[in-house]
Amino acid sequence: MGFVIQFTSRAKTDLANLQNDPALTKRLKAVLKTIAYLQTNPRHPSLNTHKYQSLSGPNGEAIFEAYAENNTAGAYRVFWYYGPDTATITIFSISAHP
Repeated sequence: MGFVIQFTSRAKTDLANLQNDPALTKRLKAVLKTIAYLQTNPRHPSLNTHKYQSLSGPNGEAIFEAYAENNTAGAYRVFWYYGPDTATITIFSISAHP
C-alpha cells in the first residue's frame, strides 16, 4: 500500500518551474525520484526524512523535509506533511536548501 500524493498550489508551481527550465533537468529527475519514494516509503533511508521545526501545515500538521539531493550546492528539498487523511501525503513546497 502506498500513499496518495497531493500538491499544494505552491508545490505545483515549484514543480512546474523545475519542469519548464531545461537547466534544471537533473534536479527535476531527483525531485521526481524523491516523490516516488515518498509515495511508497516516506522513511526511505536515502530521503533523510526529518521533522522541520520552523514550519507547520495549514491545520498545524508537522512538516517533514526529504532530501532530493545531498552534498550539492543549493540541493533541493521536498517539504511535506501527512494528510488530509491517513493515506495521503501533501507536498507543501519544493525548493533549494538555503
